[in-house]
Amino acid sequence: MQPQPVCSHGFAARRAAYIRIMRPQELLAPTPTGLHCNPGNFHIDPVRPVARALITHAHSDHARPGHGQVLATRETLDMMQLRYGGSFAGSTQAIRYGETIRLDEVGVSFHPAGHVLGSAQIAVSCNGLRIVASGDYKDASDPTCEAFEVVPCDVFITEATFGLPVFRHPDAAHEVRKLLHSVRLFPERAHLVGAYSLGKAQRVIALLRAAGYDAPIFLHGAMEPISRYYESRGVPLGDLRLVKDMKKADLAGTITLAPPSATSDIWTRRFPDPVTAFASGWMRIRARARQRGVELPLVISDHADWDGLTATIKATGAGEVWVTHGEEDALVHWCKSQGLAAQPLALVGYGEEDDESGAAGGEDGA
Repeated sequence: MQPQPVCSHGFAARRAAYIRIMRPQELLAPTPTGLHCNPGNFHIDPVRPVARALITHAHSDHARPGHGQVLATRETLDMMQLRYGGSFAGSTQAIRYGETIRLDEVGVSFHPAGHVLGSAQIAVSCNGLRIVASGDYKDASDPTCEAFEVVPCDVFITEATFGLPVFRHPDAAHEVRKLLHSVRLFPERAHLVGAYSLGKAQRVIALLRAAGYDAPIFLHGAMEPISRYYESRGVPLGDLRLVKDMKKADLAGTITLAPPSATSDIWTRRFPDPVTAFASGWMRIRARARQRGVELPLVISDHADWDGLTATIKATGAGEVWVTHGEEDALVHWCKSQGLAAQPLALVGYGEEDDESGAAGGEDGA
């Protein structure tokens, strides 16, 4: 029997009715450059220059200069400009949380990740399939950024920085109370807190203010531009002053925030008998604190702990989970024990730059 001719309208309707759902790897796939979306012609957090980059947040292991076009939240774009200068990309486009845009065949939306100011999860949708690339995220309270938003999806791409059951972060406010107790106990000493310049430092300051500490807080010069930017976006940080303007004797009994690398170099000689602290999730491991010469470890993390990771995975409703940069194996095993399809995602180049990681010296805001 010969097939019957159909009108173009009927063919289009039949094609729409039978269109298949894409396989996840057809929508997003790992490449040496980073996560690549072929139907949308873009990369997410690429580690090398590309034509079109979608950036989850402004830490330098995720946000690199040199791309043709960068799409990110307003805050991420502004902080990239602060760090790299006005020509960090050929062009930029600011995306609001919850706004959906189309990139070729793909729908894209940005959602709060709770990691640092402006951080975003990126939801990618095409042909009935939705994948959420979470970037770095945390589900704990943070007065300096938008709270994490659960985004239902088919495939969830999760970090695993603290993807072991041993990592269960204490309440950050409790850790700040430890710092304030030490300040009261040793009024003749300066307290020098190592904290990541973008996100962690501002969170520690906000937590100190919430605990009732209204004295001036001193900053290493590297901390000032980002801290002032946070204030310009409506994050109150109180009286902030630069250390370089102070005499050594006047720093007794004070709190200073500095990049982690500065707490172990000759810069510390300007402080009277400093108590060295470090705010990081890695301070859960006491051996790391000893290796760094940290006298007062503060377990304050900008990443989800084991309970946060597993609770978030459940909440998304995803049937498949891709696990990246961190303790992938343990989290993949847990996902499979819950009946989920799961695999480690072979992505490299994250958490390996500057002085912003307790793990590898990179800027992941741990």
